Amino acid sequence: MPMLGELLRGHRRRLGLSQEELADRSGVSVRTISHVETGRIARPRLTTVRQLADALDLTGPLRAEFQEAATGADSTPVPNQLPPAHVLFTGRTEHLARLDAALDGERAISAIIGTAGVGKTALAVHWAHRVADRFPDGSLYVNLRGFHPTAAAVTPEEAVRGFLTALDVPAERIDRDPEAQIGLYRSLLTGKRVLLLLDNARDAEQVRPLLPGTPGCLALVTSRNHLTGLVATEGAHPVVLGLLAEDEARHLLARRLGPARVLDAPDAVGEIVTRCARLPLALSVVAARAAMTPQFPLATYARELRDAGARLDPFAGDDPLTDVRAVFSWSYRGLTPQAARLFRLFGLHPGPDLTVPAAASLTGTDRDTARALLAELTRAHLLDQPAPGRHSAHDLLRAYAAELTRRHDPDADRRAALRRLLDHHLHSAAAASEALSWYRDPVPLAAPDPAVTPETPAGHRQALDWCTAELPNLTAAVHTAARTGFETHAWQIAWTLVSYFDLAGHWAEWADTHETALRAARASADTVGEARTCRNLGRVRSRQGRHEEAMARLHRSLSLCRDAGDLAGQGQALRNLGGIEGRLGRYPEALDDARQALALFRAAGHRVGEGRALNQVAWWLSHLGDHRAAVEHGRESLRILQDLGDRDGEGATWDTLAHAHHHLGDHQEAITGFRHALRLRRERGDLAEIAESLDHLAATHRDAGDPRTAVLLWREALELLDRLGHPDARRLRARLHETADPLPGPGRH
Repeated sequence: MPMLGELLRGHRRRLGLSQEELADRSGVSVRTISHVETGRIARPRLTTVRQLADALDLTGPLRAEFQEAATGADSTPVPNQLPPAHVLFTGRTEHLARLDAALDGERAISAIIGTAGVGKTALAVHWAHRVADRFPDGSLYVNLRGFHPTAAAVTPEEAVRGFLTALDVPAERIDRDPEAQIGLYRSLLTGKRVLLLLDNARDAEQVRPLLPGTPGCLALVTSRNHLTGLVATEGAHPVVLGLLAEDEARHLLARRLGPARVLDAPDAVGEIVTRCARLPLALSVVAARAAMTPQFPLATYARELRDAGARLDPFAGDDPLTDVRAVFSWSYRGLTPQAARLFRLFGLHPGPDLTVPAAASLTGTDRDTARALLAELTRAHLLDQPAPGRHSAHDLLRAYAAELTRRHDPDADRRAALRRLLDHHLHSAAAASEALSWYRDPVPLAAPDPAVTPETPAGHRQALDWCTAELPNLTAAVHTAARTGFETHAWQIAWTLVSYFDLAGHWAEWADTHETALRAARASADTVGEARTCRNLGRVRSRQGRHEEAMARLHRSLSLCRDAGDLAGQGQALRNLGGIEGRLGRYPEALDDARQALALFRAAGHRVGEGRALNQVAWWLSHLGDHRAAVEHGRESLRILQDLGDRDGEGATWDTLAHAHHHLGDHQEAITGFRHALRLRRERGDLAEIAESLDHLAATHRDAGDPRTAVLLWREALELLDRLGHPDARRLRARLHETADPLPGPGRH
């Protein structure tokens, strides 16, 4: 009997077809045709044989000969246990390519891992059908039911017996000893090319006995667990499946509902995709409901999801295999009690991700325990780890966790956990604030719960990095604290963030958190919190150029401090008010505010305030033309602040002294002073203050006859102001086009 490859090549050439042309006519890939002709695929699937025979116009004896060569007259039945292909499968191009690469590299095992409902089985089945022709000896499939809601997991022994039956082994040949069965199964696979799809595996131990013992076969495993042991010891190729990309999610809906319906409602589709968290199962559930009611616009379903908020009710159904809540529960039930508790309490966490110390505080455990529990949740794909040490979950899993904690954890336990978490954020942020600022007026904080594990960033750089990473969690904590009755936590967490907000230029977040903090302080009649929050709101509104609003907040802070007899608080409010008066060109009023602040700080024995107020007096004196008096006050300020180690204040004072020297005509002394200020401000990293010193230094170089250096410095300053969205950027941009402009106006002193 001629070999199939010889027959295929002969019939193709008889018709004058290239492999590519035959592929176009038959729908069979060029690669499969090539593999059949070279003998790499000896027994393709029957559907492939029929497609090729039809494309070659084979009939009668020629067709019979072709089919017999493909199947073998005396061949035993070839198992083909793959589930039906998902005709509406879409996307996952990158993951399909990774599976192809593993196959081409002769990797014997690939493992598709991912969270519940992410489409692991759909991907596995789709890819298995795509490559089935490369496994002429058939395909075996078993649903191991590692996470089934009701049925028990399939044991390796049960799976092996099923495979032996599929391989046409008579019952009397199957030994009762499980080890003997595994040996027979592996012997039957020796020398063959069989594709094994091991679906829904619980762990590596459930899979190992089912792996072929010799090369040639491929095992494709799907699991919600990481199967780390399989990767480490058996060399499995991991393919981690995440949520769909935005365009893939839209394409999924288009495949199920038709392109026209999706294109006609882009906004509704976008909201559906977002509220389904781009989870294929959730998208499929919504698409199925929408497909059954084509008369309803997609906006109806978007509105239903919006109204449901953080509930999973829109994804419920009568089939546990497609009910999102039920599917999640299969993973949850497999957790240890401690990990299950952490997952539930994760539903209380308002921020996007959770660190090990935060998890320890949330649960009241130590860091090692929290790390182990987070690892368990990550292995179960109930949490993922987008960055080292940071754990998160998509919105639907968060909603499921929130449902569970409301259902299973008493109110008192949930409130205690939330308090621990807020304590964690407050005391960690306070430690970071202390590292970022050389001096800030302290706020007395209540001691944290003994079970809390605060973080203590060491040094300026680490504190800055910590705040950058934690900012979304901290801002969310402010709003959650205000909403849940922890008003003191709300304004104090906001207060601890001011140094970072100022350094990084996060003025929008500064204003947003402090508006919430102000409402919280007022709701709890906390006048100390209101006074401090009003003062910080005044500062940020001034940064944003909203001076009238800023002054109203500062006057309220001043009034509250007067009522409380807080001399230093009054001094701080007046110092900030003076800064705004000066920015508005009202220099006499600014000087008066600064002198009042100086007297109050001296009366309070507040040396840092005294040193900074002296600098502000010097600054406004210089703007009123009394530059020698400005130098005198500035030098006194510098002595105090250097003695105290207040490098923030020292930088501002060097800037003031340089400003006065510039106007006295001593440009070299001014340049030296501005460079001192710039060095200190660069150390701290406050972008607005760095831009201010660059601006002043540039003006001095210009007036000293060095316009080239001036332009370079102004460009650097403008770049920083543009990054901040600073209102002074427009003025500085105009300055770059003006060569005879006077020295820049007042800054922030």
